[in-house]
Amino acid sequence: METRALPTPVYVIDEDALRRNLDILHSLEERTGCRVLLAQKAFSAYYFYPLIGSYISGTAASGLYEARLGREEMGKENHVFSPAYTDAEFGELAEICDHIVFNSFSQLEKFYGRRGGASVGMRVNPECSTQDHAIYDPCAPGSRMGVRASDFRGDMADMLDGLHMHTLCEQNADALDVTVKALEEKFGAYLPRMKWLNLGGGHHITRPDYDIKLLERIILRLRDRYGVTVYLEPGEAVALNAGELVTTVMTFVDNGITTAVLDASAACHMPDVLEMPYRPPLEGGGEAGEKKHTYRLASRTCLAGDVIGDYSFDAPLKEGDRLTFRDMAIYTMVKNNTFNGMPLPAIAVRRGGDCRIIKEFGYSDFKGRLS
Repeated sequence: METRALPTPVYVIDEDALRRNLDILHSLEERTGCRVLLAQKAFSAYYFYPLIGSYISGTAASGLYEARLGREEMGKENHVFSPAYTDAEFGELAEICDHIVFNSFSQLEKFYGRRGGASVGMRVNPECSTQDHAIYDPCAPGSRMGVRASDFRGDMADMLDGLHMHTLCEQNADALDVTVKALEEKFGAYLPRMKWLNLGGGHHITRPDYDIKLLERIILRLRDRYGVTVYLEPGEAVALNAGELVTTVMTFVDNGITTAVLDASAACHMPDVLEMPYRPPLEGGGEAGEKKHTYRLASRTCLAGDVIGDYSFDAPLKEGDRLTFRDMAIYTMVKNNTFNGMPLPAIAVRRGGDCRIIKEFGYSDFKGRLS
């Protein structure tokens, strides 16, 4: 069917756009010898894992369930990092993960003997902030993410195969360049003893203005200087601009501001709009006042603040109009929820001009999370 025939709300993943991103990431692997992993915390639409796995090296997980998903659905390299592991889950992680990254030397001591055949690493904190999103800044003062240089146990370095850092959020290679220099300054003495170095995620590699040449120089310099295999864990870059959320205008409320009530929700279906905060691009929509007709777009939940934003249009909106929010593949399906009993959007795939629904949700998905 065509996109306009899909029931709403619905996430639509564009396979052609996904392939374009994957081509860029695959070419980066070929030119530099680095290994690119899908950070599942951003995009876990496992329907596409066979496709993604044909381009890049594997998956990165933030816990047991993501690690299981990566092993079951892609079956390539499977990495996991968590600030802490439980006794109950660690045995299974050691069986299904190729790399296990710890966040403290106490956890390393506790589980090292149970690592099985997994390669072991430690997350480090280079204490170098290059971003403005405090909630996503692992280098902020007091951060629980990664070991600082002052706390690093050099006497235990021989237990490690690699170091891991993750400090970026939707950033270009210049921020990585600054951070890598801080990493080398603080932890460079240990790098020649390592087999691999994981530079984490937050790399917007598939964004049109991304400086891929600088990224390549950074990777090759680290590889040649320290003899390490370099890993990257992009999540957003895999599915950047490869998805939409299509919604329908249900009704209007005019209390000084004309609000269009939609069947989609910021709180339920695109939580980053409220959490980040983030203004999603809207097809045909401009800034408030930019075009002739301005509306506040909000949800039908009872949350007063469930507002997507103020947008303007060339023509007046009317009931039944369909609106398409862009860049809605990432941090949407992995974060959505059923607050207020809101139905979850269906998931569809688009190839060329043809769409097909691959997953629908119902009452059982709402009830199944409760007891």
